Amino acid sequence: MKKWIWLTLLVLMAITVVGSRGSTFFEQRPSPPIVESIPVETTQPKPELKEVDSALQVSADRLLTHIQKLNFQRYTTKERSLTRTYITTELTKYGWKPKLENFSEGVNIFAERPGTDKTAKAILVAAHYDTVALSPGADDNASGVAVVLEIARLLGSRPTPRTLQLAFFDQEEAGLFGSQAFVSKTARLQNLGGAIVMDMVGYACYTPGCQKYPAGLPVKPPSDKGDFLAVVGDTEHLPLLNAFQSSQMLPSTALNKQESNLPAVLTVPIPFKGLLTPDTLRSDHAPFWYQGVGAVLVTDTANLRTPHYHQSSDIPATIERSFFTGSAQIVVNATSALLQKKEVLETQSPS
Repeated sequence: MKKWIWLTLLVLMAITVVGSRGSTFFEQRPSPPIVESIPVETTQPKPELKEVDSALQVSADRLLTHIQKLNFQRYTTKERSLTRTYITTELTKYGWKPKLENFSEGVNIFAERPGTDKTAKAILVAAHYDTVALSPGADDNASGVAVVLEIARLLGSRPTPRTLQLAFFDQEEAGLFGSQAFVSKTARLQNLGGAIVMDMVGYACYTPGCQKYPAGLPVKPPSDKGDFLAVVGDTEHLPLLNAFQSSQMLPSTALNKQESNLPAVLTVPIPFKGLLTPDTLRSDHAPFWYQGVGAVLVTDTANLRTPHYHQSSDIPATIERSFFTGSAQIVVNATSALLQKKEVLETQSPS
């Protein structure tokens, strides 16, 4: 009997020793911090930066010059007319033939450069040019206008299979009137493969917690700082949204320069045309969704980040140069890649 007692004690001692040595396998990990009830990944690695054609490198100076030239309220009829004059003059310099398209509440600007493959549907790049009253709208939305103009310069004479279309919408701030008028011309939508709409792409904040998030966000944010570019797209056209996931490419001449600081990209797929997430329907991409056309909104998240949203303080001095330049480069990269493709941009059901 004593023999069994000693054997039992030895077994218990062995278990105790092994348990103490192996305690790291059962160590309780500290709970991750919670920011507004949304898990935040603060150590997400950036995508590998790849080189692209150096001819596609954006010019920070040109981008910021556009914003300086548009440093005035673009709210009244006269102010919006002056804005159209500036945009059409710049487009003409780059070899485009812009057209003014009147609708009951305002005037859109449209231009296109035909592709080499008539069977490949067009890609539209767009931004609204009006502002709310009393705001010069450097970020909202001279930043978007500047990027469209830079795309006009870089891609205007570059042959691609797809047609490149450009649009500058009027009266977005009044209720998306310009983009609604644009999509009402159903004949033009038949040859439109997808739209890239920019609305505020020039502001970043680097203080932890400065970035807010809408309820029901279906993805994990990359940071609790406002240092990423958000791309919002409908789940019916995921190839259009996915083009931005591989947009972390650099012109070879930009390597090791300030222009190489591309921001992280947060792609947000939205189901049911945004009916469950109305916060994602506040810009000119929404009318395209309603017409069944794939569209993405490229944004710095507006009032979820910047304190200058719709304020008189939305001036060129508040634009963050490195972030703005990197955002523009990402849009150029994604646009260029989409123009080279011929396949449809609709989500394919698994076979």
